[in-house]
Amino acid sequence: MDLLNTLVDKGLRRELPTREEALAVLATSDDDLLDVVAAAGKVRRHWFGRRVKLNYLVNLKSGLCPEDCSYCSQRLGSTTGILKYTWLKPDEASQAAAAGLAGGAKRVCLVASGRGPTDKDVDRVAGTIKAIKEQNEGVEVCACLGLLSDGQAERLREAGADAYNHNLNMSESTYGDITTTHTYADRVDTVTKAHAAGLSACSGLIAGMGESDEDLVDVVYSLRELDPDSVPVNFLIPVEGTPLATEWNLTPQRCLRILAMVRFVCPDVEVRIAGGREVHLRTMQPLALNLANSIFLGDYLTTEGQAGKADLEMIADAGFEVEGAGEVTLPAHRADVAAAGGSCGPHADTGCGSHEGAGCRSHEGGGVCGTAAAAPAVNEPRTDLVAVRRRGAGTDLAPNA
Repeated sequence: MDLLNTLVDKGLRRELPTREEALAVLATSDDDLLDVVAAAGKVRRHWFGRRVKLNYLVNLKSGLCPEDCSYCSQRLGSTTGILKYTWLKPDEASQAAAAGLAGGAKRVCLVASGRGPTDKDVDRVAGTIKAIKEQNEGVEVCACLGLLSDGQAERLREAGADAYNHNLNMSESTYGDITTTHTYADRVDTVTKAHAAGLSACSGLIAGMGESDEDLVDVVYSLRELDPDSVPVNFLIPVEGTPLATEWNLTPQRCLRILAMVRFVCPDVEVRIAGGREVHLRTMQPLALNLANSIFLGDYLTTEGQAGKADLEMIADAGFEVEGAGEVTLPAHRADVAAAGGSCGPHADTGCGSHEGAGCRSHEGGGVCGTAAAAPAVNEPRTDLVAVRRRGAGTDLAPNA
């Protein structure tokens, strides 16, 4: 297939595919799917070998969000029945993080619901970062707190944060259809602030909200231009009690094509499978490891995920290995720049979060391990595929890690 040969060559050179080529990946047939995965897998292995980075989420503050993001179970007006609690204390958050780190995670993502942090909130998170790093040498910490005000990214970096997550989530042209309480430009501004402060930027997308192929390509090209070090790819989990509860638009094949397209457009970036992999990829999750080099371990923010032990078994059975704490995730040309607090520059010649998005494992994410793989019925909530989290942070029960 000439298209795939061209895309592999471009990926190995960190050259940007054309929009037509990216759209063609999404339009490939099921008969060609394994060829698409194999081609994108060559690019993934060239830059990241067979390593899989594990990340772990700690929900510092759950629910009670004033924003109206239609995909989020923590949104204003949500009737999902999720856990609701205010800020965890630093020792509580550190204890929650320890479970994921013991399971093999090397990055902890600290997430809090809300439009954005106050300066007092930044002080709280700074104390939590300090507590986690004092007890876990070498751990990476990513903050995901919403829209940042001037100076807050710098304060987070001074406190020891390594990265900041804020997702674009969807294309600029469709953003207003999903969220009205803030703008696409607000999100771009926060990613830019994180970059400028020397934090490693983490920004991704959510697929499955009824968007077109053109919308998906638009947001991925926008992400490449912003130059994040990691791009979380979330697959919408239509949680009952949210406006998108009946949007079941994804198949495992569609998810794999989306991941392959992201890999071709962002060849040397940490592509992370985030919210929704259990529900939408189902038994094809191991195949997706040929495209993405990073996943989350354990539960999501408000819903349950696959058991951490099952994740580790899946990685081993698929012939991959968990990335060690002493290994550098990014290729040398990106890692050197990231360590210096800079950017790899415009993506015309190189390889390629809000908290209410899903970069640090989405609010709407999380499937129940072992659910049936039958295609979901359209226009009906699927409560059988989504279980609200009742363990881990904010509860007295042990976390799933």
